[in-house]
Amino acid sequence: MTNTIENNKNSLANLLIKVQDQASRNADYLAPLKDLQKTTTETGKPQIVVEQSGGVPTQFFDINDVSFGQIASHADIETRTARRLQARYPAEFDGLLNAIWRDSDDTRMIRTRHAETAAPFTFGGVGINQPPRSQWNNAENPNGMVRAFVSDKFKTFDNVNLLEAALPQLMDNPAAFQVVNADVTDKRLYLRLKSLVQTGTGAALNDLMANGIGLQNSEVGAGSVSVYQIAWTLACLNGMQTQNKTRSSHITSARDTDDWGLLSDQAKDADNHALELKIRDLVGVYSSRDAFDQVIEQMKQAAADTIDGFAIDKTAVVGGLGKVMQLTKKETSSVLDGLLDTIGQAGYEQGRPLSRATLINAVTAVSHKADIDDVDLWQQRGGQLLNMKPADWQRVAALAA
Repeated sequence: MTNTIENNKNSLANLLIKVQDQASRNADYLAPLKDLQKTTTETGKPQIVVEQSGGVPTQFFDINDVSFGQIASHADIETRTARRLQARYPAEFDGLLNAIWRDSDDTRMIRTRHAETAAPFTFGGVGINQPPRSQWNNAENPNGMVRAFVSDKFKTFDNVNLLEAALPQLMDNPAAFQVVNADVTDKRLYLRLKSLVQTGTGAALNDLMANGIGLQNSEVGAGSVSVYQIAWTLACLNGMQTQNKTRSSHITSARDTDDWGLLSDQAKDADNHALELKIRDLVGVYSSRDAFDQVIEQMKQAAADTIDGFAIDKTAVVGGLGKVMQLTKKETSSVLDGLLDTIGQAGYEQGRPLSRATLINAVTAVSHKADIDDVDLWQQRGGQLLNMKPADWQRVAALAA
């Protein structure tokens, strides 16, 4: 069977259009630091200048927030300090970085995105018109943006690679997946789906749950290629990431050796193809009914872990949970808000003791109000609570007293 997997918001189609547009404008440069120059425009924009070389004219690239942090980190400058120096003393900060680069023998991969699409591209057989490439040649009209400043050993497994590997398996899957949300930011790509047929109820929760799967990638070094299982609570569409997760680093063992530069493009493509096959197989494993039933059983166990006698003092319960999970005060407050939202839903049995399962929903509920790049963090924390050791759960109960 083949499932379209698209939702009524066209989330997947919009993601594919955006990813293909970005891919058509992306370009990488391997550049010795000595050949780069950090500068600041008259309007205060930080830039990297790639000097004319091999017939390629001098290029100006704005530096985005992600690459700015990577530039600062590479120079052993704390990012907040670097931002303050850039804002208050741009000329001096430029001079400092340029002095560091002149004394360095490092080569970096400069991942850029040009300002306009180099050529039209197609999606689903339909051509999408793009404006013609402008002739950018000065600081106030830059060629584009530096989106990453990474090691020359960085493995370029990009968003198109991930989607090409995973989508056929997701579309032709007995779990009948449908997209919940999909997006791509300056840091990462996210694609999360739920099964329309693999559902179950976690004992006293009275909440119908559905199996799900998530994929994540970062083209800029802000995380690994990830495939993971999600258990969705359908009443509130809270997602909890289980411990069924596999990551693959963008730094490969081959790139960690002096032989990497000797490898053929064919060998490098084979390395990426191996990762694509791994993603395909993992999608199949995490979408199995057996994997989902294991999560349902864990949720039943979590529903049986209650804090008797402290159901009324919800602030104390969440405070204890925050200490055990090492959350900040702001994060703990967000969990309390999530708990109030959870128990305020229709069908929730008022007056019953709070359970670990209820608190899992409280934690994952924070993801609805979190920054897009923090959604995974709260879903992972839900999984952390699902797999909490009995001794740690007892600590939560004791701190809530």
